[in-house]
Amino acid sequence: MGKVMKGFVWTLTLILFIQYGFVEGVPQPRDTTIRNCSVSPPYIPPTAKISTEDLNKLRQQMIEHNITAYIIPATDPHLGEYTANREKRRQWLTGFTGSSGTAAVTLTRAAVFTDSRYWTQAERQMDCNWELQKILSASEIVSWILQELKEGDEIGFDPFLFSIDDWQSFDSLLQDSGRILRSIPNNLVDAVWGGQRPALPDKEIYFIPNEFVGSTWQEKVTDIRKQMEQHPQKPSAVLLSALEESAWLFNLRGSDIPNNPFFYSYSLLTTDSIRLFLNVSRISDDIRTYLNTNCPGSTCVQILDYEKVREAVTDYVKGNVKVWIGSRYTNYGVYEVIPKKKLLSETYSPVLMTKAVKTEKEQELLKQCHIRDAVAVVEYLLWLEQNVPKDVVTEISGADYVDGLRAKQAHFKGPSFGTISAGGLNAALPHYRPDNQTDRKLSVKEMYLVDSGGQYYDGTTDITRTVHWGTPTDFEKEAYTRVLMGNIELSRLVFPPRTPGRAIESIARQALWAVGLNYGHGTGHGIGNFFAVHEWPVGLQSNNIGFTKGMFTSIEPGYYHDGYFGIRIEDIAVVVEADTKNTFGGDKYLTFETVTLVPYDRKLIDTSLMTDVQIKHVDKHYEKIRKTLGPELQKQNLHEAFKWLEENTKPLLSHGNFITASTGVLIVTFIANLGLQ
Repeated sequence: MGKVMKGFVWTLTLILFIQYGFVEGVPQPRDTTIRNCSVSPPYIPPTAKISTEDLNKLRQQMIEHNITAYIIPATDPHLGEYTANREKRRQWLTGFTGSSGTAAVTLTRAAVFTDSRYWTQAERQMDCNWELQKILSASEIVSWILQELKEGDEIGFDPFLFSIDDWQSFDSLLQDSGRILRSIPNNLVDAVWGGQRPALPDKEIYFIPNEFVGSTWQEKVTDIRKQMEQHPQKPSAVLLSALEESAWLFNLRGSDIPNNPFFYSYSLLTTDSIRLFLNVSRISDDIRTYLNTNCPGSTCVQILDYEKVREAVTDYVKGNVKVWIGSRYTNYGVYEVIPKKKLLSETYSPVLMTKAVKTEKEQELLKQCHIRDAVAVVEYLLWLEQNVPKDVVTEISGADYVDGLRAKQAHFKGPSFGTISAGGLNAALPHYRPDNQTDRKLSVKEMYLVDSGGQYYDGTTDITRTVHWGTPTDFEKEAYTRVLMGNIELSRLVFPPRTPGRAIESIARQALWAVGLNYGHGTGHGIGNFFAVHEWPVGLQSNNIGFTKGMFTSIEPGYYHDGYFGIRIEDIAVVVEADTKNTFGGDKYLTFETVTLVPYDRKLIDTSLMTDVQIKHVDKHYEKIRKTLGPELQKQNLHEAFKWLEENTKPLLSHGNFITASTGVLIVTFIANLGLQ
């Protein structure tokens, strides 16, 4: 080879290494949407936050408080999944917007700990000041911190942002380490954030009309007091810290947290008094009348300032009392003022346990709101079918359109979360949400995943559908069908009462496991009547309570092929009694009834992989959709959508080539016997 040719080859090789990564000898295009900290200077995508200045200011605060490490969770004092913008400290400092993850900062290093759902997202949103630790647990955070600290160093934390369980985990892990965990009530990130921090919410709190609630607030108070009386330890008070607890107890709602109808509050319910702690300036005369019609008396609500809760609890526990708390949602800052001998601590409060089981009226309300919600989603799928081939729909415009369709439905109060509208490779991120940097046009050549929901006076909805408008590959069809099979098998399962979700969750994965596929998120969560879209303690995860009749959960298996496509099929189901031949133990066995009324994408279903039982299950559900949703579409004069629904809910075996392998063999045999083959 001549010198000129050798020089050309080396130059070409260098260009290829710059432009491409090499995997097993095959050049792969470099993903420019994620950071690259291995090159000099580091490559930082435009979606990432430059955090150097803020991180330096935080470290100065740490030095002033004489601490060597600081832990920054993604929580607020009420420890819910969603927080108000002014509480998003970890997000503001790091740029990472994922709902799950904790940051830790030392004087020389900084890291974010999160799970597999958010790894790619974090790489897109953080600069190279932050290490990405691909696991989220107290032990991993402590192990990482201890690498940086010497004996006697102190680790700071905000006690109002730590649950009791989290504090105990960190404290026990640091025992005998020679390092000290120190409570710092004044948050250090807030000191850096300063005037840029969003203001306190100031919109009025309102009550729900009686036709949309299962019981009056006075009836709920009476029920909780009865549970206090019947408890073996005879608590004299219940302290409510989770935001949905006060909202549920008093049938009140607010708008402090985007997409969640909550208001920042605590409640202290005793055997003869009620104290509600919130921003008093937001209480109208109507609300005061609503809460004080029985004053004086045991159902008279004292309205007190939000910041006074710790002081009030401290004063209350001076007497001969016992306070009942749910440790999952009570922060350490309030917990530490209650003497242990005066404390009754259980994982979930009696309010959360009671709210988990819907009354018959609440069940009917939820079902009705899912009918109207399905109208909007069917309209959206029809609109996509008509407009995506025109090359005019983007992820953002699609999300806006489905939100607008929901807004036309009765009792609508807003989306239940930011719509996940993801085409092609973006759908491989389970919790992706489009923004101006990542927004892309939807294409008939790619799969599309839309996960969306609505808040209505009578309920909360959450649905995911994955569709394809062109010709899907055999692998895309198989992956989709196996996800659907998992959804079906869990939906039709019969199980004993009080079975925990974790005991049956794997059934949704079996069709995927059979061919070596899986997904990295949970399979289901509770959902409420105009509450959070993820409502604990119901669901299919390890920390959920056992199922009983009247609970609602999502069923949402998926599959995500990094860099190509993502699939999720999510329905909401209510737990109902099953019709079984026997009743071992005397209690009725349970099963699920799907209340989501939107068909699946026929183009992606390969019925040759499905059993006849699975196909019949879909056809039976489709019959229910036609009977339930069809009249509502006609009532709203949505005749084109009605025709679309009729076409897309035809029995699978009578539509085109939707024939199972076993059925195909029978047909061929029949033809042969007739001598017609």
